[in-house]
Amino acid sequence: MRINFDQLGLKAVLPVAALAAALMLAACGGGGGSAIPLLDGAGEGGRAGAGNEHFVGLHPNNFSIHGIDVSKYQGDIDWQAVRASGVKFAWIKATEGADHADSKFQQNWAGAKAAGVPRGAYHFVYWCRPHHEEIGWFKNTVPVDPEALPPVLDVEATPTSRTCKRTLYKDEVVREMREMLVDMERHYGKRPVIYVTVDFYQAILSDGEFSDYPMWVRSTKHPPHVPYGSRRWVFWQYQSDGYVPGIRGKVDKNAFAGSESQWRAWLAGKPY
Repeated sequence: MRINFDQLGLKAVLPVAALAAALMLAACGGGGGSAIPLLDGAGEGGRAGAGNEHFVGLHPNNFSIHGIDVSKYQGDIDWQAVRASGVKFAWIKATEGADHADSKFQQNWAGAKAAGVPRGAYHFVYWCRPHHEEIGWFKNTVPVDPEALPPVLDVEATPTSRTCKRTLYKDEVVREMREMLVDMERHYGKRPVIYVTVDFYQAILSDGEFSDYPMWVRSTKHPPHVPYGSRRWVFWQYQSDGYVPGIRGKVDKNAFAGSESQWRAWLAGKPY
């Protein structure tokens, strides 16, 4: 199947109200590490905040667990202030392709742990390098830490890339993703999370592929059930221009699909 990403758009596949209640109990595929610290507080970083008034039917503030994802673009982060603000978790960019490491990864990885913020690392897939080289690079960069969140495979379409003009075919991409996910899980002992954007999901994953993996969805215009239908998700990236104490400038904000007790269960690797 040949995918033309330039022709893809955001599609409202289900009414907004249809799945709001169900998604409050969205299930996940795994996790791990019962030693991960749990945080208290619901300050500015523990809720959606300004810029999210447009959500109708399901709002990020329907969920009690909020976190961030960061990279070098957030600069030097005061992780103690981040924790104090109510942020409950952080995804940290580690690698991209097979030879690029985020310049702030080691600093963020150590800083978040020292502050007691549960954190996990993510790999951004570059579709023009062999997939085994990409995960090999990730494994060489991200240490095995029993207290860390599961690793994340970030899959997105990159049609404007100046260096990777590969056309993505569904069967090829699904096969490569599966091999990367299996390799990650074998190495880190935790089922990886898949981060996905709307266009990539609708073109590659909308037929139910990887339904046994926890999904982290991006949806900053609509609640997730509008572009993703009934697909179960665990994390929702609802804002790309949020503000959190301890970070200068904008940062992505995310919600966990569950309650405090469900969050504790997920951290312990238990279904909820």
